[in-house]
Amino acid sequence: MPKKSKAESYIGFCIKAGKLTCGFNAVELLKKDVFLLLLCDTVSDNGKKSAEKLQRRFGCEMLLFCGKTLEEATGKTGCKLAAVREKNLAKAILSVEDENIRKYSGGNI
Repeated sequence: MPKKSKAESYIGFCIKAGKLTCGFNAVELLKKDVFLLLLCDTVSDNGKKSAEKLQRRFGCEMLLFCGKTLEEATGKTGCKLAAVREKNLAKAILSVEDENIRKYSGGNI
């Protein structure tokens, strides 16, 4: 089993704390307190557009998972989008240097 990155460890903490919402439908139901969105680079163009709308709605950063899928990082089958609902864990994930994660700035992946 490959070693987990620091970002993946923080994602694990989010899951344990019940502060990670996985899946587009579940994230769309959230009203507030989303501090970071995690998007898989295998997502469709429509998925990207939906994620960008959610990013604008919540006014938060979005990170793109490349190389490793979000499904692998979260352990949730078919996970293409996840929302971090805990401010300090979101900051911790954003502060980590990881070759599999980069800031999403729109456009082509």
